[in-house]
Amino acid sequence: MIAALFNILIFPGFLFLSILGLVAEFVDRKLYARLQNRVGPPFFQPLADFLKLLGKEEVVPEEADMRMFNLSPVFALAATVVAYLYIPLWGTKALFYFDGDLIVVLYLLMIPTLTFFLGGWYSRSLFSTIGAVRSITQLFAYEIPLFISLLAPAILANSWSLSAITAYYAAHPWFWLFNLLGFGVALIALLGKLERVPFDIPEAETEIVAGSFTEYSGRLLAYFRMAIDIEVIVGASLLAAVFLPFFLMANPVLGFLFYLIKIFLIIALLALARTVFARLRIDQMIEFCWKYVAPVAFLQVLINLILKGSILR
Repeated sequence: MIAALFNILIFPGFLFLSILGLVAEFVDRKLYARLQNRVGPPFFQPLADFLKLLGKEEVVPEEADMRMFNLSPVFALAATVVAYLYIPLWGTKALFYFDGDLIVVLYLLMIPTLTFFLGGWYSRSLFSTIGAVRSITQLFAYEIPLFISLLAPAILANSWSLSAITAYYAAHPWFWLFNLLGFGVALIALLGKLERVPFDIPEAETEIVAGSFTEYSGRLLAYFRMAIDIEVIVGASLLAAVFLPFFLMANPVLGFLFYLIKIFLIIALLALARTVFARLRIDQMIEFCWKYVAPVAFLQVLINLILKGSILR
């Protein structure tokens, strides 16, 4: 019982995730700045921003639904932490695992977006409502390609368990090459899930202030920001476990080191995408995901089905 609580609350649970999330935010912001020929923030800036928000006064709109307004950031934070516990990190087995945990992780990662919608909608603010509607609309654009891109490796591994999928690709390391299309699709979908450029439509600062978070301040906004930082780590860890199954059989220290390299490589790719592309309109984003990204994801499924048929023969 004590060991389980330590794993959930300390390592590799909430405390470790929070620290890693702040480091990831610094790396992302620093790379983004350097790619734009700017200096970027100091290493302590994410922590300073978080502590500053914790110390600020919380201002709640009079017409807001207090219960939904206050609970949304808590549920966003809790869902991302729980999802992390089912992902294999620097080995082939997650802290907690069972058959079908891939589906559970995907649904847990959907909860933060739903809380963005609920928090914005129940703020009863014009800008918050627009941001909330954009968040939930965007969800229907990227979520299906993300599901399909992760379905393809699962088909080849013949399992819906993330631990079993990771173990299969660790035992057949060259098969990851057949999932490169899916990796590209998953990266694009992760950009949409994290609401990063070019898919930062729900938080478009030049259009709707801060979208769903316009009316949030103080501790509640800090929780939302921490949930987003942690979601970056969870999303990168999920992609690393499924598409980059390297060095999982190494000793724990080397495995942990390579795990960090893989997730920060993915974060670097996300930062590069933020630099290269400009924000899309919501209709352009939906058209792009359904017209181009989803068909590529289906092509990945077809490739893996053919490969699986060849292996069975």
